[in-house]
Amino acid sequence: MEFLYTVQAADLGERVDLLLSRRSGLSRSQVKRALETGQVDCNGRPLSKKQKLQEGDLLVLRRQEEVPFTLRPNPIPLEILYEDDCLAVVNKPKGMVVHPGAGREEDSLASALLARYGWEGLSDMGGPLRPGILHRLDRDTSGLLLVAKTNRAHQILAEQIRAHSFLRRYEAVLHGGIKGPHLVLENQIGRHPVERKKMAVVAQGGRTARTELWVQGRYGPYTYVKLELFTGRTHQIRVQTAQIGHPVCGDPLYGPKHPEKGLQGQCLHARTIGFLHPESGRYLEFTSDLPPYFTAFLQALTTRYGGIYE
Repeated sequence: MEFLYTVQAADLGERVDLLLSRRSGLSRSQVKRALETGQVDCNGRPLSKKQKLQEGDLLVLRRQEEVPFTLRPNPIPLEILYEDDCLAVVNKPKGMVVHPGAGREEDSLASALLARYGWEGLSDMGGPLRPGILHRLDRDTSGLLLVAKTNRAHQILAEQIRAHSFLRRYEAVLHGGIKGPHLVLENQIGRHPVERKKMAVVAQGGRTARTELWVQGRYGPYTYVKLELFTGRTHQIRVQTAQIGHPVCGDPLYGPKHPEKGLQGQCLHARTIGFLHPESGRYLEFTSDLPPYFTAFLQALTTRYGGIYE
């Protein structure tokens, strides 16, 4: 991929890696690797990370990733709630990974998007394994994802995500009875110090994570909640709810190892997204239905315990 940017007066004094990450949509680690490998030029010369920028400088980032395999298209059916020339809103089922990893090269959302739109019909700012991918959901989390078809749309929408103006609301069933109708969960999330496949709430060295939670219903030893993300950390909802003693039902990584009787999946669904259209500037909001396994579990809880709805 190639990204060009002309330095503005408002950018002066900002670290180069932070500036390029904010403007390009790449992570800081990706930009750092690009700087270290000489893939960033300033006015035609290689740029160092500590170089002081001047207004009007032309930055060119050329990033080439070494990947273990080539992404191949796979015509997996997708539920598209909305699409135009700039973007698409996809309702991802549980069990589908967003982008490929070891052993899952061709059954990802990225492969399905590639089969539907082709390389030329998707943004390439996420790299060769993430065409069009702006953000992600865990494999067993269902719900709405926003896909960028052009690099311009990708850059504008990624900026909304970074600025926390991108609306993301989830619904979940949690273990235990939550006290009160509303909670604000705010802490730092980092890699678990022992179990490397897990994330954890950490005292220092993590990234700030904020989630708001509203109780929707109570079913005996379970609570049905609505959540809004203000940041997008890996496993954020699963980690934060587990940390307060209320893990997501059906999540064997952060909750009980065996799922609740009759539950056929992780009860966490990305139900609503909202954003400003990158071309028209019009606010768009989309909501998806809860998947059948989720509603069946709620019905089973109602039958077993009755329900108190808030």
